[in-house]
Amino acid sequence: METLAGKEAVEKLKTQWKRLWHDHIDDKMRAEGIASADYSMLFIEKGMIIFATRNFRMLNFKEILEQHKVAEAERFVSPAPSVGGWGKFTRTFVTSRKLHDRVRRSVQYEPEKKQRQQPKKGGRGWLHC
Repeated sequence: METLAGKEAVEKLKTQWKRLWHDHIDDKMRAEGIASADYSMLFIEKGMIIFATRNFRMLNFKEILEQHKVAEAERFVSPAPSVGGWGKFTRTFVTSRKLHDRVRRSVQYEPEKKQRQQPKKGGRGWLHC
C-alpha cells in the first residue's frame, strides 16, 4: 500500500513542479525567474527566486523527493545528461561510431590516381617567343 500512496504523492509533486515552471514570472531586468504562487509541497513560497544567471543553485526535483522521504527517488527522475541516460548514450556511442565509420570508409576507398602527361615545354605552357 505504501508504494501506491508514494506514487500518488509523487504525481502530486510532479503536477506542482510542472505548474511552478509553467506559471513562473520572468524578471528580464535582473535575469531571474520568480515563483508566482505558494507551492508548499515543493517548499517554495510566492516571490522566491527559482532560477538566476549567476551564483545560484538550481532547484532539483530529486532533492525535493528526498525531503519528502520518497523511497527510490532515482526511479521517478531521469538522470542528468553528464551522469548517463539516452542523451549521453547517443553522444558517446551513436555519433562517435558514425564518425569512426566515416573515417574508416574513407581510408578504405582511395580513388585511382591518373598518371599525368608530361607538360608541354617543361611546364612553361604555350609560349610563342
